[in-house]
Amino acid sequence: MMLVKEQIRSFIVESFLFGDSSRTLSDDDSLIENDVVDSTGILELVSFVEDNFAITVADAEILPSNFDSIARVAAYVASKTPVPLAVAS
Repeated sequence: MMLVKEQIRSFIVESFLFGDSSRTLSDDDSLIENDVVDSTGILELVSFVEDNFAITVADAEILPSNFDSIARVAAYVASKTPVPLAVAS
């Protein structure tokens, strides 16, 4: 089973970096400040999270504190999931 962070990283690399895995992106790097995603990209990321982790993201939860880094997205997913998921890398 792929860890949550690995799933999120894989989605980001494929969707926003067009498969360029040579670009170094740490778990805590800001996706917005590093021009990886824009506002539309955040919505794509939210859709990915909802579809792949079977959770619903409320509009009020679409905040940088939840979606601005791989680590933040993974922590958000873990907080919304009743059964603990493997979040660590």
